[in-house]
Amino acid sequence: MQSSYRQKGSAAYLFGIVLVAVLGGLLFGYDTAVISGAERGLQAFFEGATDFEYTNGWHGFTTSSALIGCIIGAFLSGVLAARLGRKKTLFVAGILFFLSALGSWNPEFLFFPKGVASRGLLVAFNSYRVLGGIGVGLASALCPMYIAEIAPASKRGKLVSWNQFAIIFGQLVVYFVNYLIIRSHANDPEVVAWTNAIGWRVMFVSEAVPAGLFALLILLVPETPRHLALNGKDDKALTVLSKVNGEARAREILAEIKATAVEKTEKLFAYGFLVVFIGCMLSVFQQIIGINAVLYFAPRIFESMGVSNNMLFTVIMGVINISFTLVAVFTVEKLGRKPLLITGSLGMAVGALGVALSNVVTMPALIPVVSIMLYSACFMFSWGPICWVYISEIFPNTIRSQATAWAVAFQWIFNFIVSSTFVPMYTWSPFFAYALYGVICVIAAIFVWKLVPETKGKTLEDMTALWRSRK
Repeated sequence: MQSSYRQKGSAAYLFGIVLVAVLGGLLFGYDTAVISGAERGLQAFFEGATDFEYTNGWHGFTTSSALIGCIIGAFLSGVLAARLGRKKTLFVAGILFFLSALGSWNPEFLFFPKGVASRGLLVAFNSYRVLGGIGVGLASALCPMYIAEIAPASKRGKLVSWNQFAIIFGQLVVYFVNYLIIRSHANDPEVVAWTNAIGWRVMFVSEAVPAGLFALLILLVPETPRHLALNGKDDKALTVLSKVNGEARAREILAEIKATAVEKTEKLFAYGFLVVFIGCMLSVFQQIIGINAVLYFAPRIFESMGVSNNMLFTVIMGVINISFTLVAVFTVEKLGRKPLLITGSLGMAVGALGVALSNVVTMPALIPVVSIMLYSACFMFSWGPICWVYISEIFPNTIRSQATAWAVAFQWIFNFIVSSTFVPMYTWSPFFAYALYGVICVIAAIFVWKLVPETKGKTLEDMTALWRSRK
């Protein structure tokens, strides 16, 4: 048993580390999707303010304010990952998630009277949401990076894809939690009043449980061997690599890391413009194909399609999303990254155009419902997980922290743009909104086909040689 461990490493050890890391992905999904159930009660609460008018514009900003924090967190992730390390930065993210959950639940804390809506209270609430967004920005960059730097090359794609599974699972969990919170008062004649006063608060504070658990568990995992090696802690790096890969392979990997780490202070474009451009554009396309407009506003979209129990259908869509994320998890190392991205893009285009046509041609309600679920399902086995796989592995070691920070920052910037423009664009013309997303999906497929390299089976150190040859 001991001999096998020393030769091959411990799968259980690797599994335990990854399981803790993907809790950060679960919180990422939980925090970004909790607003879908809470936004109606939140809107009704702040519409009761007497010192200002809570307009649709204010509501659009409030539902998207966490994304401002996500952009800040993404930009900070590169600096913090390099200076504090991957592990400590993830701990910081966990604390921010926890504080945001408590603050969003009780934004009146210390400074405002309980239950009295006001402009100042709105600022306080959005500040707590921004705080949680910073945690999301950090986790979105660091969780896949952490897993990629721990995992063997043969398992990296699958293990990073589990992070996307956790993100979608977190969204499904919060959809279900929101549904149960509302259902717990379904027989109460004052259920609407309860939801507007208290229900949305309970939805936000529910995140404190997984956030606290993540912050505690992240203290138990090791720092990544690549960060340790880049900072001269070779013995500690070798210990972690040996536990994951076995002693002989660990020494080989450490030598490869050291060979690519001699220029630790390389600038962002040291390997040329193309690698940074491709990494950032993968992030941009993941957002401008429009998926988060669907995820954030799913209950309203189903309601507009004539679905009576919109929260239940949102849960059903979450189950479908989980199922198709597993397709990526179990095929990414067999089929490769590019085929999944191209196939998913084209499938999303069909789904988006189906929804678009249903808004100009009379069709049974089932058609747009199936189309929106096709659109979402195709994202879940392609752009959802595979974009994160690429971001975690496409950049050379010596620029990974800063390049990942830029790529993730672009992702959150365009997430904010899409989320804040969807409602006015959809209100003006549902056909135009979904037709636009469908066309962008086709362009995304062409981009991947022409420019993005296949990285299946390559070590992180192989990326140095690949991009040096393309300069």
